[in-house]
Amino acid sequence: MNIKILGCHSATPRSNFHTTSQLVELKNHLFLIDCGEGTQVRLREEKVKFSRIKNIFISHLHGDHFYGLIGLINTFKLLGRNVDLNIYGPKGIKEVIMLQIKLSNSWTNFKLFFHELNSSKPELIFEDSVVRVNTIPLNHRVYTNGFHFQEKEGFRKINFDKVKKLKIPICDYENLKNGKDFINEENKKIKNIDLTLPPDKSLSYAFCSDTAFYPQIVNQIKNVDLLYHESTFLNEHKELASKTLHSTAEQAAKIASLANVGQLMLGHFSTRYKNKLLFIEEAKSRFENVVLAKEGETYKI
Repeated sequence: MNIKILGCHSATPRSNFHTTSQLVELKNHLFLIDCGEGTQVRLREEKVKFSRIKNIFISHLHGDHFYGLIGLINTFKLLGRNVDLNIYGPKGIKEVIMLQIKLSNSWTNFKLFFHELNSSKPELIFEDSVVRVNTIPLNHRVYTNGFHFQEKEGFRKINFDKVKKLKIPICDYENLKNGKDFINEENKKIKNIDLTLPPDKSLSYAFCSDTAFYPQIVNQIKNVDLLYHESTFLNEHKELASKTLHSTAEQAAKIASLANVGQLMLGHFSTRYKNKLLFIEEAKSRFENVVLAKEGETYKI
């Protein structure tokens, strides 16, 4: 699983300071999370193949998280896209996007499927054979979700020393990978666990968009491999964080510690801060394994 940061700053875009957008690459999927202004330019700069993006997840309807969406959809149209696009976001996202398409007479040649969200409880919004995506309800000034990406457990691995010793035919390997026992020519059952090894650990990623300090999410993100948590402010502006329902770096680290996550990634930085190493310094007072989101970087889980 790879996480590519397209933008990780808050509020208004500036030169080299882009608003929130990320790509999650998992097996054959390329998920786009949030689509701040200029996201399509960042996708171009990172040489991302637009046609691979089939599912877009929007955390909330503040401009720095979705104002780039209509432009991206229109570019898809101009490029002759014919692959359906699924958009998951708060109730109202369909209305605002379709109004822009209608008034500009920019109807797409591909189908747009809107999956509008309004639940205050976690819900499964995407699932296939390799991944589940659940919402993480957050506490912000408007209805906001984070997203929890959980890789499904893979196939068991063949223990080649065992199967070769027992001369098990290759044609039975697929059944063994799927967890089935083996029946030999003497009609004797050999348990799958004696012929295979456990699958690789399934990976998980939690994206927590704009939110106040909100311990209610801890149980849902327990033990995730990587947690991205907004950290708009440093402690010197803690009162402003409380007023605007954002988090400080230390508060994000508290969540990471309570949830026992593998690693914490900080992002959504206010551009008022010139020295971002201060975010690391404050977070490490509560949680040791911390990195800063950096535009253009890919983080491998």
